[in-house]
Parts: sequence; structure tokens; C-alpha cells
Amino acid sequence: MSLKQTYSEQEIEEKLKAELPHWYLENGWIRRKYKTSGWKATLMVVNTIGHLAEAAWHHPDMTISYAFVIVKLCTHDAKGITDKDFELATKIEAVIGWQPAKDGGTLTGTPNDDPRFKYIKYD
Repeated sequence: MSLKQTYSEQEIEEKLKAELPHWYLENGWIRRKYKTSGWKATLMVVNTIGHLAEAAWHHPDMTISYAFVIVKLCTHDAKGITDKDFELATKIEAVIGWQPAKDGGTLTGTPNDDPRFKYIKYD
């Protein structure tokens, strides 16, 4: 698919179900809500998404609150959802959803059993 070729609603729903099950289509945008443990974690999520978006040169709309971030993607110049939106959503999902302890390496990840250190509320 070309960079400006848009997907139909049915195609979007199918791709989301198959590739990005925590994302959904609403009012012409693909969206995802990330729940956090509080303001510090919310800011880290926002900054991470900001870095990825700037590196990709594809910028989402975001709604930011104390304990959540909603990310919305749409390719404005194509007036719809394109591969750019799916690619950035996939990268955001991989980075924000990364849980080092599940990789089996030496990185243990943030301890979620202590409220002082809680970070993301993983799905």
C-alpha cells in the first residue's frame, strides 16, 4: 500500500484485531489508552511517544491525564488511516508495552509490587 492510500473501516478493524488488539477505531482515528500508576509514569509515556513520533515524523494527537494517556493516529494529508499509522502504533505498542522481566535477561523491570515504583498498568 502507498503512503497515502487509506484503509477502509473493515480493513482497519481486521488489522487492529490481528496486529494491535488493544487499539480501536473511533471517529476516523486508531486509538489506544495506556493506563499508568500516576503522573510521573504518565509523563514518561508521553515523552516516549513524543520521541518515537518525532523520529518517525508522524505525530499523534494525545489526551493526557493523571493516570492515563490516550494516543490517536490518523494520516491527516491522506484523510484516513494509512500504513504510517499502523507502523507507528506498532512501534509505540512495542516500546510502551516492553516488560524486560519477560525477556529472560538480566533486566528485571520496574517492581510492580511496591506502589512507590509502579509504572505502567500492563494489559
